[in-house]
Amino acid sequence: MRNCVLTLFLLSLTTFVMAQSKADRDEIYAILKRQNGDWNRGDVKSFMKGYWESDSLMFVGKPGVTYGYKKTYENYLKRYPDRASMGTLKFEFINLSFPAKDVAFLVGKYSLKRPVKGDVSGHYTLLWKKLKGKWTIICDHSS
Repeated sequence: MRNCVLTLFLLSLTTFVMAQSKADRDEIYAILKRQNGDWNRGDVKSFMKGYWESDSLMFVGKPGVTYGYKKTYENYLKRYPDRASMGTLKFEFINLSFPAKDVAFLVGKYSLKRPVKGDVSGHYTLLWKKLKGKWTIICDHSS
């Protein structure tokens, strides 16, 4: 019994450590850095590559909840129809945690410098899931 408890403890500790590896953190930050560059080049299509291509993707914003990759993409194009409306994006990372194996939760701040429409800033939370070996945003709450 004692060996069983010790084995379970070691397995759970291994899973915890694996979920918080430097490689996982680096991959998530690299995706966000790429998205930031995509946005600042006016490339919404490439920016969307960080999101889960699924009808189950969830985006929560001021207007409410949007479900689905296609609808989220269409909403980005509608809200930011040209380069000027997109402005210059900057991400700030506040906290990245791994509440479970292959799950990450990131809290951050964004700012958009837009000379034409005025600057905008707010906070965001991203729920990530490792799918097919790659970190993917499955829920975005931006306000």
